[in-house]
Amino acid sequence: MKLILASNNAHKLKEIKEILGGRFDEILTLREAGIEHETVEDGETFLDNARKKAHEIAELSGCCALADDSGLCVDALGGAPGLYSARFAGVHGDDRANNALLLEKLKGVGDRAAHFTCDVVLAWPDGRELSAEGRLYGVIAQEPAGCGGFGYDPLFYLPERGCTNAQLPPGEKNRIGHRGNALRALLEKLSACDDTDASGLPAENVVLFAASRKEEGE
Repeated sequence: MKLILASNNAHKLKEIKEILGGRFDEILTLREAGIEHETVEDGETFLDNARKKAHEIAELSGCCALADDSGLCVDALGGAPGLYSARFAGVHGDDRANNALLLEKLKGVGDRAAHFTCDVVLAWPDGRELSAEGRLYGVIAQEPAGCGGFGYDPLFYLPERGCTNAQLPPGEKNRIGHRGNALRALLEKLSACDDTDASGLPAENVVLFAASRKEEGE
């Protein structure tokens, strides 16, 4: 069974292959599958965006598709930057500006608890899906530390490890990270039931997303 990743991110592809590789014969990025498509991420939650991406690619490709959406949620900011994590300061992917704005908004704030959240959705062309969520908890440091990782990693401090995400070895970051946690939770759902249909999907865990969309529109 072939799986299309709704992304061209090589880092995501590597992590997904490491965790889900045993369940699929082939895992390809959009580019490798010859698909040029960009989903408009206009959902109200991480799950909404992941679900939309996965189902669009599953419908376009006729294959299983996997998508994720993730971000940083800071308690003192009411969960912000959340869905706007990548463009918190206004420009998508400007890590330096995003981190600077985050520190500015938390200036003088005592409660700096935060977590990374990742929702993943595995969709089938007929509308079925499985979803899972992973989180990583920490606090926002007073200043950046470490040169590894990306995004908010230099500010995301892990008290139990005494370092930021950006100071972790790459393998350790993948092992404890929110995306890895979500993918492992998804794998558990895939492996949880021996009562599978021809596609290998555990029938007891599946959601018929196509049917739910129709009901909502009636």
